[in-house]
Amino acid sequence: MDASLEGNRGKPFRVVVEEGKVREFAKAVKSSNPAYVAAGPQATSPATFLASSAFWQGSENSPWGGLKLNWQRILHGEQEFVFPGPPPAAGTELTAESRIDRVFEKEGKRGGTMTFVEVVTEYRDGSGAVVAEARSTVIETSQAPQ
Repeated sequence: MDASLEGNRGKPFRVVVEEGKVREFAKAVKSSNPAYVAAGPQATSPATFLASSAFWQGSENSPWGGLKLNWQRILHGEQEFVFPGPPPAAGTELTAESRIDRVFEKEGKRGGTMTFVEVVTEYRDGSGAVVAEARSTVIETSQAPQ
């Protein structure tokens, strides 16, 4: 992988913040926050709920563009969610788009080079305003873990 991947984008995809899915997610992460389990549109999604949007993506929505990765050498390095306001409420329909933001390399402690790929997914509401941003770092090691 190299820096020429920076800026690669997947096609936008639709994400619906469903009341039942918000409740299921909150229960799965053992949250008792009443804002997450409230009935109706007042239910607020937990900050990490948008991680489930990966299930809404197809291969055409991926910024990886057909790259072949050695999954035996892939690590999930970091995940961050940024909200300019409150997390989206139940019933909100979002349009999401993922892009490769940055690619860089570092020497690994076990020897060899590690390639870091930072992927950003922006979530926009019906007006086009960004309501959330997910940042994920994927690491490809030069050697498979032992």
